[in-house]
Amino acid sequence: MANVTIIGGHGKVALLLAPLLSARGDAVTSVFRNPDHREEVEQTGASAVVADVEHLSTEELADVLRGADTVVWSAGAGGGSPERTWAVDRDAAICTVDAAKLAGARRFVMVSFVGARQDHGVPEDNSFYTYAQAKADADDHVRDSGLDWTIVAPGALTLDEPTGSIDLVTADDGGEHKTSRANVARVIVAALDEPATVGKMIEFADGDTPIAEALAR
Repeated sequence: MANVTIIGGHGKVALLLAPLLSARGDAVTSVFRNPDHREEVEQTGASAVVADVEHLSTEELADVLRGADTVVWSAGAGGGSPERTWAVDRDAAICTVDAAKLAGARRFVMVSFVGARQDHGVPEDNSFYTYAQAKADADDHVRDSGLDWTIVAPGALTLDEPTGSIDLVTADDGGEHKTSRANVARVIVAALDEPATVGKMIEFADGDTPIAEALAR
């Protein structure tokens, strides 16, 4: 049993993840900013904590994370303004990594996307640039954190039912990389169980290989 805190607890992936973790006996805390979402979050089996990570200091966020063994970053600005994308997808994510260290958490899972890297190739005048660069910066920060990190990087997200099977992919292979959010949740759970995922970025899409088998490679 682990104490797992999910940042972005009302997001579509988080709402699928929390019940999986709760069902296996983990103590789950879901952090989200809108108090109107408390009931829906609590229905997942998680303890609900209302906190706006965009506006918390590292020390304040460490207080939220105190007692967690594992932190899962699954928050995002959701395609808002560039300013908010920088504030959430980069700055708040980086702050959460630092807060996890301060709070004594050792395991950190960062949800990113296929192709997130400094040489992502997205032009600055492209509307996707801010997100791509923010995620690249946040991913680099968790790599340098000294935590037991895993970057979970799915392709284009869908609401399809889970298959429990994926393929490992790259941004350069020309695939569509469609990935169900339900499979993303299952990959996170499997990553927490698989020591081989520590220090790894896992780029994947829905596919033909059972998740546990894919992650053990």
